[in-house]
Amino acid sequence: MTRKFTGDRLLVATHNRGKLEEIAQLFEAFGVEVISAADLNLPEPEETETTFVGNARIKAHAAAKAANMPALADDSGITIDALDGAPGVYTADWAMTPTGRDFVKAMTDTWAKLEAVNAPCPRKAQFRCTLVLAWPDGHDEVFEGVMPGQVVWPMRGDQGHGYDPIFQPDGFDQTFGEMDRWEKNEISHRARAFRNLMHGCFK
Repeated sequence: MTRKFTGDRLLVATHNRGKLEEIAQLFEAFGVEVISAADLNLPEPEETETTFVGNARIKAHAAAKAANMPALADDSGITIDALDGAPGVYTADWAMTPTGRDFVKAMTDTWAKLEAVNAPCPRKAQFRCTLVLAWPDGHDEVFEGVMPGQVVWPMRGDQGHGYDPIFQPDGFDQTFGEMDRWEKNEISHRARAFRNLMHGCFK
């Protein structure tokens, strides 16, 4: 039996404004006010785990304890079959450069790696999202969502963020980068994880 969320205010352990807006929209129907770790000037903890759930737990528990209120964190990324599940938890790290994150470079490098191993087409991949809802007493609940699809080339679309322009979800002829942001928000890996969260802790 999962623990139910009973408050009207939830801390989201993120400093990403776009992610906060997407999450806030998902919570509107439940009358829950959403605030971010950035709003409270909370530091970003170092993500030292090698799994999505491990890193989400680090962020959720750090925020819940620092603010003494329930906190939600997610860790997400893309896993590519022909690259043995890489980049996985290192999705954002693959985009790091001396001047910041460059996802065009990351996508270009990713395709080059697939070409180097002569990966068969379709080049199957999954966007994955793990959500952890943590309470200040140390309890947490974990929910996951997966969106299967394939990596395509060349890059298509300028919507979304990260690897969206090279990820085409199963059942669609557009990449995440070509989809309207809110349309994507209805079907994405994060949306699937949120449906599981809502069913487990908010209904």
